[in-house]
Amino acid sequence: MKGHDAAALVLRATLGPMLFAHGWNKVAGPGGLEATTGWFEALGLRPAAVHARMAAGTEMAAGVGIALGTAGPLPAAAAVGLMTVAARTDHRGKGFFVFKGGWEYVGVVGGAAVALAALGHGRYSLDGLLHRERAGAGAALLAAGLGTASAAALLAACYRPRPQPDETQTDH
Repeated sequence: MKGHDAAALVLRATLGPMLFAHGWNKVAGPGGLEATTGWFEALGLRPAAVHARMAAGTEMAAGVGIALGTAGPLPAAAAVGLMTVAARTDHRGKGFFVFKGGWEYVGVVGGAAVALAALGHGRYSLDGLLHRERAGAGAALLAAGLGTASAAALLAACYRPRPQPDETQTDH
């Protein structure tokens, strides 16, 4: 096994199942889709029930695609899109560290997805077995660009957070 193939396999075996587990948790975790819908409603994603299902399904599909190493950079683009939306809606303004609600986690996941697109899925993947390997700067740019553009379109169309009251104003 070449170093490149080993690196791709380790990255896929780490990132793919983790994404799938996060999607599955949105469906079957505490409170299930109802709780996820409530969370998305509070974040300002409208309609929240649709977005809860879309996010869960996309995370699970991207996780499976990455784990199996199929569809070139498209699962990586899905991961970038998911993490971009999460950064904008849930982690924005909370600093870097994830334990303080910051963007650390989503940044690492998005970066790892783009790195995997650049690296390619490797010889020990479905794409590798079918000789459909897509890798390099173009694949990385496609994953980053498509993911970010998709997130921007979704946010423009569906992100409607409730205005926060201005704490500096008083009723006089």
